[in-house]
Amino acid sequence: MRPKPLGQTQKPLAQKQKPFGLSLSKPSSRATVPPGEVRLIGGQWKRTKLPVPTAEGLRPTPDRVRETLFNWLGQDLSGWRVLDAFAGTGALGFEAASRGAAASTLLEQDSRLVAGLLTVQQRLGAAAVTVLRADALAWMSRAPRAAFELVLLDPPFDSSLAAPALALAAPLVADRGFVYLEAAAADAAPACPAGLELFRELKAGAVMARLFRRTP
Repeated sequence: MRPKPLGQTQKPLAQKQKPFGLSLSKPSSRATVPPGEVRLIGGQWKRTKLPVPTAEGLRPTPDRVRETLFNWLGQDLSGWRVLDAFAGTGALGFEAASRGAAASTLLEQDSRLVAGLLTVQQRLGAAAVTVLRADALAWMSRAPRAAFELVLLDPPFDSSLAAPALALAAPLVADRGFVYLEAAAADAAPACPAGLELFRELKAGAVMARLFRRTP
């Protein structure tokens, strides 16, 4: 299936949203102990539970942040090629596949988390999802250019991987494609790489989420 032009997949938001500096009220904090499970919030696997094991730096994207992200992107990702570079629980990558992504590649280095991702993939019969055990930075450094409509970056919390991951992700997205970056709000914002522009931004508790778009 050939991907639809990105402009055709986005739908109007139910509420008017600010382009920059959006702050969510009553935010979920990434500084707290992670929940035992998270739920997919849209698409064919809506309400499916994903386990959240205890692992260093693992903090799933809060539900309200994920909901906002997919409002920004549009609810229907039919035909999109998606890379979830620091998959963890798989909440972002499986959410994209649930909403119609043609291919969702999940990268994870922790063998225990990889096993959990494969279990979820098999349970859902998620043929569009590929789970790979890989170092995200090394894998992205070798990946073909313009191979994805969406790259999702949620590196281990309080790590120093946000800036190098964003730089490596920039050339991997096709024209008008997106790069999503989630990191600790207290960290300095990484410089926007050449070829990307800031499209949306929000702060939710300890989390700063930014959505960049590839300029034509």
